[in-house]
Amino acid sequence: MQDENFSPQESLRLIEAMINQAKNRFSEDGYLYLLWGWAVLVCSAAQFVLMHFFHSPYHYYVWMVTWVLLIYQVFYLRKKHKKEKVRTYASNIIGFVWLTFLIMLFLFSFLIGNMEGGDYYRHISPIMLATYGMPVFLSGIILRFPPLILGGIGCWVLSTIAPIVDYEYQLLLVPAAMLIAWIIPGYLLRRKYKSQMA
Repeated sequence: MQDENFSPQESLRLIEAMINQAKNRFSEDGYLYLLWGWAVLVCSAAQFVLMHFFHSPYHYYVWMVTWVLLIYQVFYLRKKHKKEKVRTYASNIIGFVWLTFLIMLFLFSFLIGNMEGGDYYRHISPIMLATYGMPVFLSGIILRFPPLILGGIGCWVLSTIAPIVDYEYQLLLVPAAMLIAWIIPGYLLRRKYKSQMA
């Protein structure tokens, strides 16, 4: 039969198509992008409101909710991995990309918290925005999904704008970053995932 006589190029294309199909089907439904995108957007907006309108010295306490979400994500991912029939190389790489992001986030938080001088807080948003862009951009490259690539670049652009903006208003750049980097790509990933499942 002719179907059995694939050329090397045709075989590679078939394997790549199967990998991409499995990757999209089992790894990216956009859920975690949406979960964290909305959580960070709400927390940063709430911090801005508490700081700007209520002058609360405890404005940063709103971020405590992210610890709850982090615990939830651990259980969610364990449950998801048990259900997966196929674990692709791409999904493993993306997992390590986000693990690297999480480690960097903790390290930067620790380092910024130990800076001396009164204006260290002005560096928090620019550094965090630059850090947010890294996993989004790399995930977009791995998944070949342009909205994530553009979202990562958008975070980096906002990180260069942040230093020239007053600290309070830097907090408003974070919701903008979440919209372009996590929320909009998250909804697009979800739509793509559902159309493939259908």
